Amino acid sequence: MPDALLNPAELAFLVAARRAILATVDAKGRPRALPVCFVVDADAGGGLQLLIPLDDKPKSIDDKHGLGRVRDIERQHEVSLLVEHWDEDWSKLGWLRLQGHATVLEPYEVALAFSGAIDRLRAKYPQYATHALESSPMISIEVERAISWGALEPA
Repeated sequence: MPDALLNPAELAFLVAARRAILATVDAKGRPRALPVCFVVDADAGGGLQLLIPLDDKPKSIDDKHGLGRVRDIERQHEVSLLVEHWDEDWSKLGWLRLQGHATVLEPYEVALAFSGAIDRLRAKYPQYATHALESSPMISIEVERAISWGALEPA
């Protein structure tokens, strides 16, 4: 069995996090960073995937496939995700950076590969009760590397 990508403290920190910053690279090579909601899908073999919904919050365009982050991922699949904890007491600072391979999944692909993912998203974020997640694409990140620093106490 392969070693887990995250140690127990890192995994607990990630699972408890309410938001993260997703970083992609646009067509001109510029970084694009934006806050995202997500759920974690960890398997017993140490594999780790994250699911990020393309939800119904207002967007600059109607077609979710035309969003900058989606175009970036379709062009270059490598992404980074940062989860951090800030505190005025600097002994409590901590962050976890994940690097991985992202793909955009259609709703039927999410249903086939990630049973219960939509229910888990709605449990974590009650605001999603009114969002049509079943008919929206999602970003899936297969985590390949994890780096952490500082105090990783779940918030």
